[in-house]
Amino acid sequence: MKKNGILNSDISKVLADLGHTDEVIIADCGLPVPDSVKKIDLALRQGTPGFIEVLDVVVADMKVEHIVLAEEIKEQNHSVYEKVLIRLEKEGAEASYLSHEEFKERSKQAKAIIRTGEVTPYANVILQAGVLF
Repeated sequence: MKKNGILNSDISKVLADLGHTDEVIIADCGLPVPDSVKKIDLALRQGTPGFIEVLDVVVADMKVEHIVLAEEIKEQNHSVYEKVLIRLEKEGAEASYLSHEEFKERSKQAKAIIRTGEVTPYANVILQAGVLF
């Protein structure tokens, strides 16, 4: 049995398989998941687990060099937006923004989408993998 890190075998495998610039999405429970993208569904009920809780666990185990957020999060979910920026600032990750429609289109290239139980608007982030060297 694993002693440290993410215990969820699907998430652990996806992170271990990432190469530089590969992308993983952490999403609220409403983001559509393209048929071609692996869905790792953690949602148990509304709000559980929360988006920030899952983000914290994934970022602790993944080198993130860049994030992408929907532009709408700034106005429609400022609280989550601020929390994301604080956490990713520690990683040195830069942020860019797309419209929510562009975000959904971009999600087609993700290696996986991790679905949380989050029920606040635009609580979705694309995490782009960095390298450790």
